[in-house]
Amino acid sequence: MREAAFVKRNQARWQEFERTLSAQAASTPDKLAEVFIQITDDLSFARTQYPDSRVTTYLNNLASKIHLEIYKNKKEDRSRFRTFWTHEIPSAVYASRKQMLYALLIFLIAGVVGVVSTLYDDTFTRLILGDYYVNMTLENIHNGNPTAVYEGGNESDMFFRITFNNIMVALRAFAAGAVSSILTGLLLFYNGLMVGTFLTFFYTEQQLAQGAPVVMLHGTIELTSIVIAGGAGLVVGNSVLFPGTYSRIASFKRGALRGVKIAVGLVPFFIVAGFIESFITRYAFMHWGLKILIIGLSAFIMLFYFVYHPYRLAKHGKLHVD
Repeated sequence: MREAAFVKRNQARWQEFERTLSAQAASTPDKLAEVFIQITDDLSFARTQYPDSRVTTYLNNLASKIHLEIYKNKKEDRSRFRTFWTHEIPSAVYASRKQMLYALLIFLIAGVVGVVSTLYDDTFTRLILGDYYVNMTLENIHNGNPTAVYEGGNESDMFFRITFNNIMVALRAFAAGAVSSILTGLLLFYNGLMVGTFLTFFYTEQQLAQGAPVVMLHGTIELTSIVIAGGAGLVVGNSVLFPGTYSRIASFKRGALRGVKIAVGLVPFFIVAGFIESFITRYAFMHWGLKILIIGLSAFIMLFYFVYHPYRLAKHGKLHVD
């Protein structure tokens, strides 16, 4: 094929490729990949038939531009992943700080109710924790290991089971918000009630000093994450109840997007909590210094990522606005 005929046959298509490059909205990864394949085919033909031609130089430059655009998009994708964890999730938490505070208050109030009720009603513990668990724990206390429940079973099986269960608890607290904030509040209240009852049960059996540190090895991350997930549920529920200047649908979409970001951000923390509970908590009689180290490090991580870092971003004007 003569060079002039080759150019005439493909010129319109090449010009369309250039317009695709200049139109940012049209330069999707799939589109760029398709264009790049076609241009490299044309370039390969031109190099074979017209090695020293201007059209070969033109196609080589066009292929380079497309390759550069694809590489830039890949860098942006990697940057987007990093930004999601370093800015978007903390920004969503900061924007939801009131709901997080409400979730914490509900959880703490429920914990106090659990403490008081257990102290003044002998039957309350069995009502909340169940006869099986109470009887098993009493037997473990009698045998000298009140937290022996964490030692049973294969570590790997426990890890997957516990992690899945924790994630489902958090997702229920979050998803309940799509129905009503009240449901999320009730789930938070029930979990707080259980924790207060559990700790007071150990106190009444004079085992709090042994039981509480063991439970908080994994509970520091796990319980904090449940409260945060509940806060995310309140974000979704309140977006429907209190749409403000937005339409109810638009408000729900904004609230759901913010809540989903927070819920997704909790998954790694539930995995870490599940790992600690399955592989570390079982060693109940480890040195107290190691317990303090694990609990302290867990508390630091949660406070840094979900409290300090969001406020630092806000202070420096680096929040990622929805």
